[in-house]
Amino acid sequence: MSSLSRELVFLILQFLDEEKFKETVHKLEQESAFFFNMKYFEEEVHNGNWDEVEKYLSGFTKVDDNRYSMKIFFEIRKQKYLEALDKHDRPKAVDILVKDLKVFSTFNEDLFKEITQLLTLENFRENEQLSKYGDTKSARSIMLVELKKLIEANPLFRDKLQFPTLRNSRLRTLINQSLNWQHQLCKNPRPNPDIKTLFVDHSCGPPNGARAPSPVSNPLLGGLPKAGGFPSLGAHGPFQPTVSTPLAGWMSSPSSVPHPAVSAGAIALGGPSIPAALKHPRTPPTNPALDYPSAESEHVSKRTRPMGISDEVNLGVSMLPMSFPGQAHGNSPAFKAPDDLPKTVARTLTQGSSPMSMDFHPIKQTLLLVGTNVGDIGLWEVGSRERLVQKTFKVWDISKCSMPLQAALVKEPVVSVNRVIWSPDGSLFGVAYSRHIIQLYSYHGGEDMRQHLEIDAHIGGVNDISFSTPNKQLCVITCGDDKTIKVWDAATGVKRHTFEGHEAPVYSVCPHYKENIQFIFSTALDGKIKAWLYDNMGSRVDYDAPGRWCTTMAYSADGTRLFSCGTSKDGESYIVEWNESEGAVKRTYQGFHKRSLGVVQFDTTKNRYLAAGDDFSIKFWDMDNVQLLTAIDGDGGLQASPRIRFNKEGSLLAVSGNENVIKVMANSDGLRLLHTFENVSSESSKPAMNSLAAAAATSASANVVSIQGMNGDTRNMVDVKPVITEESNDKTKIWKLTEVSEPSQCRSLRLPENLRVAKISRLIFTNSGNAILALASNAIHLLWKWQRNERNATGKATASLPPQQWQPASGILMTNDAAENNPEEAVPCFALSKNDSYVMSASGGKISLFNMMTFKTMATFMPPPPAATFLAFHPQDNNIIAIGMDDSTIQIYNVRVDEVKSKLKGHSKRITGLAFSNVLNVLVSSGADAQLCVWNTDGWEKQRSKALPLPPGRSNTAPSDTRVQFHQDQAHFLVVHETQLAIYETTKLECMKQWPVRESSAPITHATFSCDSQLVYASFMDATICVFSSANLRLRCRVNPSAYLPASLSNSNVHPLVIAAHPQEPNMFAVGLSDGGVHIFEPVESEGKWGVAPPAENGSASGAVAAPSVGASASDQPQR
Repeated sequence: MSSLSRELVFLILQFLDEEKFKETVHKLEQESAFFFNMKYFEEEVHNGNWDEVEKYLSGFTKVDDNRYSMKIFFEIRKQKYLEALDKHDRPKAVDILVKDLKVFSTFNEDLFKEITQLLTLENFRENEQLSKYGDTKSARSIMLVELKKLIEANPLFRDKLQFPTLRNSRLRTLINQSLNWQHQLCKNPRPNPDIKTLFVDHSCGPPNGARAPSPVSNPLLGGLPKAGGFPSLGAHGPFQPTVSTPLAGWMSSPSSVPHPAVSAGAIALGGPSIPAALKHPRTPPTNPALDYPSAESEHVSKRTRPMGISDEVNLGVSMLPMSFPGQAHGNSPAFKAPDDLPKTVARTLTQGSSPMSMDFHPIKQTLLLVGTNVGDIGLWEVGSRERLVQKTFKVWDISKCSMPLQAALVKEPVVSVNRVIWSPDGSLFGVAYSRHIIQLYSYHGGEDMRQHLEIDAHIGGVNDISFSTPNKQLCVITCGDDKTIKVWDAATGVKRHTFEGHEAPVYSVCPHYKENIQFIFSTALDGKIKAWLYDNMGSRVDYDAPGRWCTTMAYSADGTRLFSCGTSKDGESYIVEWNESEGAVKRTYQGFHKRSLGVVQFDTTKNRYLAAGDDFSIKFWDMDNVQLLTAIDGDGGLQASPRIRFNKEGSLLAVSGNENVIKVMANSDGLRLLHTFENVSSESSKPAMNSLAAAAATSASANVVSIQGMNGDTRNMVDVKPVITEESNDKTKIWKLTEVSEPSQCRSLRLPENLRVAKISRLIFTNSGNAILALASNAIHLLWKWQRNERNATGKATASLPPQQWQPASGILMTNDAAENNPEEAVPCFALSKNDSYVMSASGGKISLFNMMTFKTMATFMPPPPAATFLAFHPQDNNIIAIGMDDSTIQIYNVRVDEVKSKLKGHSKRITGLAFSNVLNVLVSSGADAQLCVWNTDGWEKQRSKALPLPPGRSNTAPSDTRVQFHQDQAHFLVVHETQLAIYETTKLECMKQWPVRESSAPITHATFSCDSQLVYASFMDATICVFSSANLRLRCRVNPSAYLPASLSNSNVHPLVIAAHPQEPNMFAVGLSDGGVHIFEPVESEGKWGVAPPAENGSASGAVAAPSVGASASDQPQR
């Protein structure tokens, strides 16, 4: 169906709803499958109309479409079954069990058995999993919360949860316009035409000499009918309609350059044309353009859905997955209730001077940056209550400062911080001061922050600072007392733009992007709001902010809703939401103190909540409700108008208090996150803990950071246990390499083998951490699972208990389409989806997509030649796969529409490694040509490339696998070659650390980061396994073959071919051997770690990657 036909359906739906044809509306919704009416669905669920619920759902999805759909139908049928049991209607319960729930036994037989056993209980609440089941009404409400999350996450409902924004009676309006046009074409138009039918074109009768009336003043179909239409469903999901962009009212011809995934859109030099009449739209345009969601690709029909892979959540149907009050619902897209707001005082930090601005690190979400009223900068690790850095204000080079600044500093040396802010990837932060200058620091983890740029930016105070990426270049935006906004290159400090037009000091800036348009909102102290493109052509708009004094602006996290918070000179405060297309206030939130004592600051979180500091408290609003939701006082002691700042996930809230105190409020997720560091602190009595290790553990535990594995898996690193990497500050203690030579010196286990294979080519732990998947050279996959039992309560992988080699009841194997000639010579590759549901795999033949629950082949595609040699899922979209080929190209393939979107050329030999950074929006590739390439994932252009430096006498013509894997910071990556290990910085493609293999030593076969990126595990051709500290690539532990191979194999050339790290246990890894065996390793419990970190070179602080010293001399390295 064409896009216009699809839009016509929406117009008909609106008309039917306005005319109260309720049943017809929902029937058309179901049959067209264009709009899923969540409100109607909720009503039917609350009323228990289960047949209608499933019938309505069936228009959008079937049980077996994907894991989300399966879970949706399972939850509904399970609830129906429990309600029958609760009414003691056994015959009906049995009927539901046989007809509705039996289908799920194929996927989880144990679960079906447990459900069946409920029939034997007098009260099913005797089952531990259902002990908290309440009454029917509350159970339905709880289930509905889960269903809404599943529907929002299900890709089949994408763009179907939001009804387009339409003016009332849009279809009537279009018909009016058509009739007016027809009437104006009449040869003898009457002044009061009598329209009696729409079935034929209108034509007036005999002439009467009258002119046609104005189509505006005389609508032919009468007045517009009552308002109403469809409710806004914005709160129900992240998929917003592409309605009018913020600049839609300001621009007539936006650029057609496709917009990238993050705010890095290119702006053409000419820029969009701006109608002069729209430069100051005091009144909304009479006919603003509306952009409706376009129809999905014609490749994706309503029912014949291709094998699209969902952006999965963990939907394992393992036990009765019923949620009850008080239980967490996983990674919910929004707070469930005010109880989940961060309102518990979890930390109290004493800064030493009054905090003026705060910002949490975007990735390491317990790192808090603070700027104070005396110019101090503090960096806190909130979890451990440790202040990592404290810097007092100092001009770095006074000779380069302007004379007005030098004079101002002599007259008034006290300088305040007006704003601190992190760059999007957390590698830089900026500080805006009350005197002329900004300072940029680069951050390298732990205590390692370095001076980057100092810019004499404005005459007078610099009131705000922000980061943005116009033309894909990171820039710093500042504003100041000199009434200007300036844009600076963040790398060089070169000024790119100066925006003039405000008539008062500029108070704040808010850069943003929509579609392909990048722009900046600015506010001034006269209450004016202006908007600017990066084209030096002046302001596009001129609005008046409520309060007309100090105003800041912010978007919701998903960038779809714009808010501002302002305080007038009289102390009146306002938070409002804006209608961007018309420049009008959409809603004004209530609940402020009548006279605020100071300028109120605010923040947004979770696409759902607003918070502001007012009247010695923090006040919260739901974005969709103007009434105050709740207010908390943080146990007292807050400032009159406290500064506030959420962390990225909304689990922590920093609030300024009296006596130079910062209170950190937390919700339940935040408390668990902070508790991680209490465990770290109590785990060892030794004094020094590497702060980067803590920070890395934080981001792994709280923030889901995708790490592209060496085997092509895109992991969500969750609940990673932090490690202490600096065990002692005792400088007198002589460091010694830890040698593991006896089986008793480590815990190792060879996994049981039911099926003999020649060698293990690829190996990976599942994301859940309870299984290992291997791909053998004969194209067969092997899966081992650990069972939950008394000896292993978590069911996680462990070297202390053997797992079971798992196969479905059907007995089938996951076997790749093999190369026709010799499968042993093929290059195997695989990639595991985020929730372990699917594995994409190839062994020289077609690429196969397997269901990990049933081992069934869901699809095969892309037959050779060329053959696939490496696979990697895109971190934001599991339907996009990067496929490295043996002809040296990389194909960007869309699974859903079965189409190659881009073909990347930059290597000369087969592709051997691919890794995505979801922070930098790049793809790094490596090949058998020892070449590294960095590709921008917005347009798939090659940004830069570099040849790996090889030892003398070794040429690039000798093919050897080169692998790449991103560090947890997503800015550095590990390079593995048989001759070396290296850490590279991505943006400049610079080698930061290198560990070369000695000429006389065995080559490296494989290597990988530990899950927290603090260690590097490497295997060698002589069967040795080495553990390195990633901060400096120095060897800390060596596992010799005698520790894990029996004596009969010690001289048989059996060695590890591949190595894999556990996704949550930093000290657990596994190796796949050349004899087909798989071994899992852990340190002995008394040690708990692999050796001791070697002392830092020259006393340098440990960072994500240590200082750029390339290569260690032979004397620095323990002999291998």
